[in-house]
Amino acid sequence: MRRRDFLRLASGAVAAWPIAARAQQGMPLIGFLSSRSPQDSKPHVAGFLRGLEAFGYVDGKTVTIEYRWAMGRYDQLPQLAKEVVGLNPAVIAAAGGAPSARAAKAATSLIPVFFVTSDSVAEGLVASLSRPGGNISGVDIMSGELTGKRLELLAQLARPGDIAFLTNPKGMQSTSKVKEFEGAAQTHNRGVIVIGASSDTELDNAISTLAKKSVAGMVVENDPYFDSRRERLIELTSQYSIPSIYHIREFPLTGGLMSYGANLADAYYQMAVLTGRFLKGAKVGDLPIIRPTKFELTLNLKTAKALNLTIPPTLLALADEVVD
Repeated sequence: MRRRDFLRLASGAVAAWPIAARAQQGMPLIGFLSSRSPQDSKPHVAGFLRGLEAFGYVDGKTVTIEYRWAMGRYDQLPQLAKEVVGLNPAVIAAAGGAPSARAAKAATSLIPVFFVTSDSVAEGLVASLSRPGGNISGVDIMSGELTGKRLELLAQLARPGDIAFLTNPKGMQSTSKVKEFEGAAQTHNRGVIVIGASSDTELDNAISTLAKKSVAGMVVENDPYFDSRRERLIELTSQYSIPSIYHIREFPLTGGLMSYGANLADAYYQMAVLTGRFLKGAKVGDLPIIRPTKFELTLNLKTAKALNLTIPPTLLALADEVVD
């Protein structure tokens, strides 16, 4: 394991010593708190590191980053946030959506927190986009607002029938997303099946249930838990032949059918830009929430063929990225 993983296992006194020593040498410490897993976050962390490097901060050379991963287990986040705060970092990068951001915000009112999430105002993280307030700001990828659009895109190639919405009951804004999904389904004359999963067993049972109900397709909620179970979700939807749409391109890049949403690696890059600006002297209160200006549609043609789906030319023309 890398040094940062060893620190998590070592005693507080032993772990704190090298961090304090580096702080005395003038090397800033960044606490990185995520509800996701390091495996599914690799391209996004790479974006974060690129953003820091744009300001001259290179991990291990001019800055130190200490990572804490909840692996999709949200109940672990409060304790992990306390660990990060205990390291006395200059700033906390709360990646992995509202669960991480909420935990970091609850753990400190002094250390600046920068997040990547999807509905920062509705989730109660900030007062407004232009004036977040307090010690927190970040990147709002608006993913939760795109639930209806994802259903619309999926409906263009799915056969007639009900479309399911897979949601995490332990998520932050599942109720509002369900309402948006139901409204979009009514517009497109589709029946609705809403099913929840917040553990691996529940996930397996949920997909099996949807297969028995012969759903025409499935919209997967933008939730960090599902991101951390990306490979399992793709495996299950392939096994049961359920056409599905997700919120980030990493799903179709690894075998999922399609996705629609902001580029998450770019969002992490922007979180690093906010972090870099703060470390260079900007005040948190002067850093408004960043929102994306473009959303990407990614299609996997190989998966569509395996599902016996024909992608309409109009939908293909809209795609920003096509995986053969």
